[in-house]
Amino acid sequence: MGAFTRYRMIAAFLVSAASILAPAETGETQISLGRENLCVTEGEIGSDTANHLTVETTKMRAYANTWTADAIYAHFTYIGGTAEESALGSGIIRRQFGLKLRAQNACNLIYAMWRIEPESKIVVSVKKNPGQSTSAECGNQGYQNIKPSHTGTVPALKPGETHTLGAELHGGALRVLVDGNPVWEGDLGPELSGLTNGPVGIRSDNVHLAFDLSAGASTGPHPHYRLACRTGPGVSD
Repeated sequence: MGAFTRYRMIAAFLVSAASILAPAETGETQISLGRENLCVTEGEIGSDTANHLTVETTKMRAYANTWTADAIYAHFTYIGGTAEESALGSGIIRRQFGLKLRAQNACNLIYAMWRIEPESKIVVSVKKNPGQSTSAECGNQGYQNIKPSHTGTVPALKPGETHTLGAELHGGALRVLVDGNPVWEGDLGPELSGLTNGPVGIRSDNVHLAFDLSAGASTGPHPHYRLACRTGPGVSD
């Protein structure tokens, strides 16, 4: 990719980045999540000259180490695929970026993933493995894709485009938004049993991104609570 093309991508990102904290889109008070608020369990999260977060590694997993509500938003520019690719635990090679909710550990959490190729779509999964907490214990077991009650159009994601991906959990009701518009809505119902707490987070597979993050402000009793950072392949989801 040429320097001029990269400059155009960054310029477009800068123009639209202010919208990430627009409360009119989400109805929630939001707080910014910088690199210091993220615990990276696999891969790397860097930054560019404009202080946006970046990811270029084939796998990235991270969670917020500060107390937030069950809501997270990523305003990102999709730069393209990574130079190399790695497979999931199932052996499938997938290009995707997504958000995590109630990420108790590597074995118990909620995903809202934007799958980029071959079809642009949102997939919501609950991963539950009661009594297990490390990837050595659960591997890629315990996933269940949840059917939505309502869906909207998910745009095809092309290099150079900028979008906002958000996920909000209210009780058992989950909403996934793209550019402020609901594209997945559904009730997680009994699948939430046992997933009563855990931080928000992000995940990527085989994508190169520049992004900013925000989360819903906590209304709980411990707004300044900081989670211990757990790292290493055993805790990566």
